[in-house]
Amino acid sequence: MEIVRPHPPRAPRTQLGILMTALIVLVAGYSANRTSAFQWFLLNASLRTQFPEVRWITTRDLADWLEDRHRQPPVLLDVRTPDEWDVSHLPGAQRANHGTSAEAALSRATADTDVVVYDAVGYRAAELATRLRVVGFTHVESLDGSIFKWANEHRPLVRDRDPVRRVHPYTQFWGRLLLDDVRASL
Repeated sequence: MEIVRPHPPRAPRTQLGILMTALIVLVAGYSANRTSAFQWFLLNASLRTQFPEVRWITTRDLADWLEDRHRQPPVLLDVRTPDEWDVSHLPGAQRANHGTSAEAALSRATADTDVVVYDAVGYRAAELATRLRVVGFTHVESLDGSIFKWANEHRPLVRDRDPVRRVHPYTQFWGRLLLDDVRASL
């Protein structure tokens, strides 16, 4: 006789992360064209709850690092779709498919290579950061606020090495996190 066991319950932090994401969606339904600071707060709290092992780097700290000529720059991994990448990305970044294996994303890097991952708002990047750390990469950080925050602060973006100002909004909903002057059309 085979014993059928129910699926184990979700971890409390996963349930909390899902609840926080649902709250973001609910609050967004009542707001105007842009997402509020409260929604940014909820998004960041949700990411940190769902990915507690991920280390985060601020946009300011990354910008300072990239400008420091005495420090080796990190490998920048952009975990967005080709359509998002084609609108703009951080200078020097390389694109990694969202579902790619950690080994494929950094095939030429050593375990102690400094890596900063980013996407639109942080979920896909945090997932890849987690996978990279699991396989032994020790210096992995996710960009806090990802490319949306970077763009909102009017930091450098490129397309084919040419400076640009706009970012792909990912979806109409998430695009509300972008300021009007940096949001590309869908």
